[in-house]
Amino acid sequence: MKDQFNRNIDYIRISVTDRCNLRCRYCMPSCGVASVPHGKILTFDEIVRLTQRFAEVGIRKVKITGGEPLVRRGVLDLIREIRQVSGIDEVTLTTNGVLIGQQPELAYQLAEAGVSSINISLDTLNRARYEMLTGSDGLDDVMRAIDACCSIPNLKAKVNAVTLADYNRDEVAELAALARDRNLDVRFIEMMPIGLGKDFKGYGQDWILKELEAVYGLAAMDENDCRGNGPAVYYRLEGFCGRVGFISAMSHMFCGECNRVRLTSEGLLKPCLQYAGGTDLRRLLRNGADDEILRDAIREAIYNKPQHHRFLDEIDDEMEGQGMSFIGG
Repeated sequence: MKDQFNRNIDYIRISVTDRCNLRCRYCMPSCGVASVPHGKILTFDEIVRLTQRFAEVGIRKVKITGGEPLVRRGVLDLIREIRQVSGIDEVTLTTNGVLIGQQPELAYQLAEAGVSSINISLDTLNRARYEMLTGSDGLDDVMRAIDACCSIPNLKAKVNAVTLADYNRDEVAELAALARDRNLDVRFIEMMPIGLGKDFKGYGQDWILKELEAVYGLAAMDENDCRGNGPAVYYRLEGFCGRVGFISAMSHMFCGECNRVRLTSEGLLKPCLQYAGGTDLRRLLRNGADDEILRDAIREAIYNKPQHHRFLDEIDDEMEGQGMSFIGG
């Protein structure tokens, strides 16, 4: 459906858990956070019912996120059910890759369940840095996960690297090289000032492009790019099997083309990452709301999606105070 600014909102990111098996420093403190009680997390039946209502108002693409979505038992069954919802054309997944690396058959099971694309988070190829950033010596697991996903026909693999000025600025060319001999996309994602991320400095798309061109030659924008689910832009480097992409919400604000909303694991429908609060769909569900009431609440939330984020304005009274593990990555 269209929001008040005539944007076609057809994509939702659904967080199925706030729990994670890593402790990435810009997302969650090393001691962890108090997990949301199980009874406050949406059940799979509730998620499927909401997905049916999302589809009825025009959502066509679903991203399963967390926390780490694969730590929630039964998530493969949930994906199968969501993929069968009438109107849902695509189900994708974002993961840190550790569990897939430890159980490579998971990649095949996810594809069989209906996942068409898997995004794997990887900010560094340096083992010591990886452990410092995530609290885990899991780099080998992530690399196995990348290769497992790349080996499956019709499963698109992507690597997401958050730009961290003090941790991986010197690894830009090396990270991009993951796409040289593999048919995958490496996307550089600008750090968002959410939660612990406020304390980390990033760097932007223009600097990365110059760095890559200095090493690999001219980067050409992919004119045939279908843009995937969201606002990433892609470039091709000569001799590369895959592509390099950018999700640059800060330096190249794409709010005018934003097509997404988010559902937290507790059932808050959030039209924009920045703004606190959201529409409490869990409360409606558990108070006996019928499908029409749910659809109306979803339509209202989508229609009133803000025109753009205001991160650069530093409007603290409107800022989301929760971390990304709560909101959904």
